[in-house]
Amino acid sequence: MKKLRLFFITLIALYLILLIPFTKDNNEIYNASKTPFNWNQDALWVSLEKSFQRAKEMQSFKLDSLVEKLTIETDVFFSDLENTVHNPDDTIYGLIEKSFFKIAPLIAAQKIKSDWYLKFYNRIRKKLKEDSKHWDMSSPIARNTSYRILYGMRAATEEILLQTNDNEFISKSLVTDEPSITPFVNVFGIKVHSGDLLVSRGGAEVSAFISRGNDYPGNFSHVALIHIDKETNAPYFVEAHIERGVAISNLNEYLKDKKLRFMVLRPRFDLQEITSNPSLPYEASKFIFDECQTRHISYDFKMDYHDDSAMFCSEVGSYAYKHYGINLWEFQSTISSNGIINWLHDFGVNYFLTQMPSDLEYDPALSVVGEWRNKETLFQDHIDNAVMDALIGEANNGKKLDYNLWALPIARLVKGYCFIQNTFGIESIIPEGMDAVTALKNNYFVEQFQNLKFKTIKKVEQFKKERGYLPPYWQLVRMAEESI
Repeated sequence: MKKLRLFFITLIALYLILLIPFTKDNNEIYNASKTPFNWNQDALWVSLEKSFQRAKEMQSFKLDSLVEKLTIETDVFFSDLENTVHNPDDTIYGLIEKSFFKIAPLIAAQKIKSDWYLKFYNRIRKKLKEDSKHWDMSSPIARNTSYRILYGMRAATEEILLQTNDNEFISKSLVTDEPSITPFVNVFGIKVHSGDLLVSRGGAEVSAFISRGNDYPGNFSHVALIHIDKETNAPYFVEAHIERGVAISNLNEYLKDKKLRFMVLRPRFDLQEITSNPSLPYEASKFIFDECQTRHISYDFKMDYHDDSAMFCSEVGSYAYKHYGINLWEFQSTISSNGIINWLHDFGVNYFLTQMPSDLEYDPALSVVGEWRNKETLFQDHIDNAVMDALIGEANNGKKLDYNLWALPIARLVKGYCFIQNTFGIESIIPEGMDAVTALKNNYFVEQFQNLKFKTIKKVEQFKKERGYLPPYWQLVRMAEESI
């Protein structure tokens, strides 16, 4: 009995000791201190939905005739300007945005939809990327113009796609056939060359946070650099995972890791460094491919792209190309909202002047080659984004990430076991670099996200039943906010 009593006393003492919170060694935050982008266009979103509803009630031949008239006028207007370089503050981009938003709800309402919107959007993307080579991308006007056009017109394009029948949905969008002499393979019908950067959106809850937790909220949460073996033509994807650090995946492994969408970016062939050495993208991909096989590179939760001893996903591509004189992310990504900073800091992030996956699209050194998504995953992406936007609103209103204090001793014991696994190179439940408290806060975040998503989906189903169409994004955000 004495031994049994001593055992329980020891167990209770150990439990109480493990309840004691530890202070982190490095709590310094490197703040961006910028102003987050705000659309402030609620009235416009409402008017677009009303325009869509009115168009659905029109006779098909009248709607088709109106769409044809407006698209021809817009094409004529744009054709006169397409081959001229414009500055970010020129009125052309505002006029293009206004025209596109005017036509988009009409096309969305068509029974047999014109594919003009996709072709026109891709023309605009190519023009803006060409124009931006001459812009100072660190200036607010250049950042805002790029974001409004590339992200805003994508949002309008996707609202049309989501009102399309499943058998008419256009998954693949080819934008620019940027020249490359490096080996290539096909991924989702898009020709991908060695040295290309694949920007994707994962299906995990934290993926939504990464894509939306930015001064310029985006659609992407992950970056991988593809290396294609010259001898076998086998593709390999070099990417940083929270669970295992920088690692190499084959094509099947890359695609098996859930992707809600992905986009292919390629360094421009006319970059001075590539003009001098056309094989540079292959060499950069080979460099990081070899590097992560010669040393263990853990995941960088701090998001410090200046320190290559550990790397987060964006850092893999920027590190490889920096070695060959090409600095990607011409401008730093900024995270300035206090709520986002507090939550990300709880996950271990210290650097809020960093490199976010979504912002890579706006780099003038890169061409948009193509993009892929399907209807199911696209709507999943929209729901997740809306839920995350609502949670970010809560974070900015002062809500903290909580955790179950009484579970802390168990989490610390699990972390100890995970540490042993990591020592032997085994992937563990709590990733290397993440402590027990962070793991518990992550569980709390996932639970909050899933509960809110469940309530939002219920409202989505009711909306579809009452109105007969999928709710647009601004309605999804409203539903999520009302469900908190």
